[in-house]
Amino acid sequence: MGNDFKDLFGDWRPEEEGQTREEGFQAEPENRMRRALNEKEVKVVNVFEASIESPHGASGSHQTTFVLLRDNRGREFRIFVLRDVALAISMALENEAPDRPFTHDLMKSIMDRLGATVERVTIDDLWQDTFYAKITLNYQNETIDIDARPSDALAIGLRFRAPIYVAESVLEAAQQE
Repeated sequence: MGNDFKDLFGDWRPEEEGQTREEGFQAEPENRMRRALNEKEVKVVNVFEASIESPHGASGSHQTTFVLLRDNRGREFRIFVLRDVALAISMALENEAPDRPFTHDLMKSIMDRLGATVERVTIDDLWQDTFYAKITLNYQNETIDIDARPSDALAIGLRFRAPIYVAESVLEAAQQE
């Protein structure tokens, strides 16, 4: 099996791609140079729950939850989310606070106390039916990109009232789904 990887990747090593910091530590992948995404701002329309029929003639159905997003040209796409995150996103949309903080509320409290703000959320990739996102923070006048699941990025971004962007290529690919 080891030779199979060598056949594919030659003598490549993962550390060759990262940027080295002054201290000699590898830079986090999410903090590498940004690529041009031709981003479009989107709004969260709402969170929905739907019943999906089982495929290929199997009997029954199952419940699924998704967030519907729309750009200013009316293009819409869905991101399927877990029920607990769907509730967290719904509460943020409705400006409701839980009796005790959910994880996203806790993260906002921590960031608030540290003086960090969320500048934006960017859904920047779609690969094999999976969306990828980044949360862009400002902390001590430094911009930091953090990889996140889109559902978590949306739940946090909504709490900070941060703008939400989607790469044009992701919008186009999601339209074909």
